[in-house]
Amino acid sequence: MSGLTNEEVAFYRKNGYLLHHKPLFSADQLAELTGIFEDQLAQKGSKLSDELDTPHFRDERLLKFLLSDEALDLVEPLLGANIGLWSSHFICKDPFVGRATPWHEDSAYWKGRVDRLDKIVTIWLAIDPSTKENGCMQVLPGTHDNEFSEYEAVDGTKNLFSTQIKNLDKSGAVHFELARGECSLHDARIAHGADANKSPYRRCGYTMRYFATDTKVFPEKNRNFKVWLARGKDLAGNQYANV
Repeated sequence: MSGLTNEEVAFYRKNGYLLHHKPLFSADQLAELTGIFEDQLAQKGSKLSDELDTPHFRDERLLKFLLSDEALDLVEPLLGANIGLWSSHFICKDPFVGRATPWHEDSAYWKGRVDRLDKIVTIWLAIDPSTKENGCMQVLPGTHDNEFSEYEAVDGTKNLFSTQIKNLDKSGAVHFELARGECSLHDARIAHGADANKSPYRRCGYTMRYFATDTKVFPEKNRNFKVWLARGKDLAGNQYANV
């Protein structure tokens, strides 16, 4: 069953994002997922809390959530019936010290790794409440229809990474304020970012990224990287970890 209405799909197509103010998982499922995140956090060593990339490579318990009907029913209206799991990432901004996320397009960092970028959708699931105060995600509606932006260098110690979109007018930004367990969806090409967390409240989100399987993933550009066939069938001759 579709997780989105026709109106919501139309809004996403036009704006490149959607706020889904409903629980993605049950309370028990969310508690289990939060426990896995806390395990990852305890094992991170010297890494910063915002550097927990591709945690499902290390802990396949996460595949239960990433390949769940709850998640796939939400992205199927946007991607179609044939869906691959692209990636996931715990992005945790600790109280007072959580770094800013420079404004960027996900597609700019994945350029050359796949043959198209117009069919990749990210679910951003709020593990903690996500507010303006603790540095929630922001997007610029409609920018998913633009070409690649020009980037400039920023301080990589104060920011999640070391480049940002140059000369960006952020006056029309929409803040993604979400309660725990709610989620948003955004197109890989949309311009987005987040302020630093200067509040006393942690802000953790789990990004769950999916692609339509008529997208070709180039193995030579994705070494030591794994994708899963999440639903339906492969259409581009890709190599999957579970097939």
